Amino acid sequence: MGALLAFSRVIDWLNEKFGRIADWCVLTSCLISAGNATVRYLLSYSTNGLLEIQWYLFGALVLLGAPYTLQKNEHVRVDLLYMAVSPRARLWIDTVGFVVILIPAGIYLTLLSFPFFWQSFLSDEMSQNAGGLILWPAKLLLPLGFALLTLQAVSELIKRIGGLAGVIEVETTYEKPLQ
Repeated sequence: MGALLAFSRVIDWLNEKFGRIADWCVLTSCLISAGNATVRYLLSYSTNGLLEIQWYLFGALVLLGAPYTLQKNEHVRVDLLYMAVSPRARLWIDTVGFVVILIPAGIYLTLLSFPFFWQSFLSDEMSQNAGGLILWPAKLLLPLGFALLTLQAVSELIKRIGGLAGVIEVETTYEKPLQ
C-alpha cells in the first residue's frame, strides 16, 4: 500500500502543478479580454486571434483545473444520499464511482480525443477565421485534460482504498453549494 500511496502523491503533485497553470489561465484570459475590449473601443482594432486565445485559455482552465478540483474534493456531486451515510459508506460510494464510472469514462474520452488532436497536429490545422490561431494546442487540451482527470481518479481510488483499509485518514465531508 505504501508504494501505491507514493504513486498517489506523485499524481497529486502533478495535478497541483496543472491546477496552478489553470489558475493563471483565469488571470491571463481576463487581462486579454480587458485589453482586447480597450483596444477595440479606443483604437477601433480587433483580431480574431485575441478572441480565440481566450477560448483556448478557458478550455485550459476547465480541462486542466478539473483534476485539481477532484483532488481538493470540490467537484460537483449528485448528493442524493452521500451526506446521509457514514464516512465509511462514503468511501465505498467514491470507490465504486471511480471504478465503475470515472476511470472507464476518463480512459474512453482520452482515447477518443487523442486522434482528434493528432490529426490536427499532423495537418498543422489553422482556424478558419481571419487572424485565427493554430488549433492543435487547443485540441491537445482534450486528451491531456482527460488523462490527468483519469490519473487523479486513480489517485483518489488509491486513497479511498487506503482509507477503507485503515492505513490513512480520508476526509469525506462535503458541503452542499450555497444557492
